[in-house]
Amino acid sequence: MKHGKTINWARTVSLTALLAVVLAGCSGPGDSEGDGGEKSRWQPRPGLAWQWQLDGKLDVSVDVPVYDIDGFESSARDVAALHSRGRKVICYLNAGAWEDFRPDQDAFPTSVRGKANGWEGERWLDIRRLDVLRPIMEKRMDMCREKGFDAVEPDLVEAYADDTGFPLTPGDQLAYNRMLADIAHARGLAAGLKNDLQQIPQLVDDFDFAVNEECAQYEECARLTPFIQAGKAVFHAEYREPTEKFCAESRSLELSSIRKRLDLGTWRQPC
Repeated sequence: MKHGKTINWARTVSLTALLAVVLAGCSGPGDSEGDGGEKSRWQPRPGLAWQWQLDGKLDVSVDVPVYDIDGFESSARDVAALHSRGRKVICYLNAGAWEDFRPDQDAFPTSVRGKANGWEGERWLDIRRLDVLRPIMEKRMDMCREKGFDAVEPDLVEAYADDTGFPLTPGDQLAYNRMLADIAHARGLAAGLKNDLQQIPQLVDDFDFAVNEECAQYEECARLTPFIQAGKAVFHAEYREPTEKFCAESRSLELSSIRKRLDLGTWRQPC
């Protein structure tokens, strides 16, 4: 489904300390460090501005610290171009539906392809089949890591609430979503929970940030508060609501909010 800081070192830093920092590597926007100064996976903090572009020629000029772009259609050169501008980059992947236009489409047996989901060329996946889907999602996240991405946004991860053709339960979704987070973390990638508002209380500890569509339109943005309280960013987009209707609430809730068009091209209107 398809619905980018320079660090200024203090002049008082000694040469020894500076060398140690250089050797350890520079941190980007929203980075956190592990014990002993080791670099951990990216942990985006609340309030970071972002750009979400899944369609059209990538525009790397938007002056924001975070980009979310398509994992298949973006190259390692694209990710490197964004990194050179100080951006962190999220890898968009469809984790809940089979897509007939992806290069790995044949890896999905017909037995895990369910009903059409309303998007051209897509069918819901039987997320109960972890044995089948795990190796496919591992290869996809290997691709994200090899291209240099910092994080993953697995889409369509609330299938249990839709008519998929499979008798999916909330428990099935929890197991599948936690599997996706585990796969990402094993590769040093941060993992974002896409929508799935009902299961945020159970999943906030498993994911590093959230991505949400249209919580303002449906008056549900407060349900994302557990992520903010945990110091984790919520990247939020509205399609129909004008910014004057949702930005005040977004600022009060510390959401990273923008208005986008449904094609998710370059156009954006930030709060």
